[in-house]
Amino acid sequence: MNTEIKRKNIDLPVNTWQKLSFMAISQGKSLKAYIEQILISKADSIKIEVNENPSPSGDKWFDDIENIKSIAKGMNELKENKGKEYTIDEIKTSLGL
Repeated sequence: MNTEIKRKNIDLPVNTWQKLSFMAISQGKSLKAYIEQILISKADSIKIEVNENPSPSGDKWFDDIENIKSIAKGMNELKENKGKEYTIDEIKTSLGL
């Protein structure tokens, strides 16, 4: 469990503030403690998954780590002026299209 605390002021409509205050009092808690409990509980119930596939269509080719490494290697080579950029026409020509 992460024990680091972050502070953030929040703005609530008056009727929301009143309802939450009532619920906090009914549970014997301060408004602050009650809101924190609700938010922590909600956050703990959320499952977050990070999809590292950069393809907007979800192309499975990008799921292969070796393909991603190859792309990264090529990008680094270009940044270091070690690679060559090809135009579409040059690629078509080399493929005999």
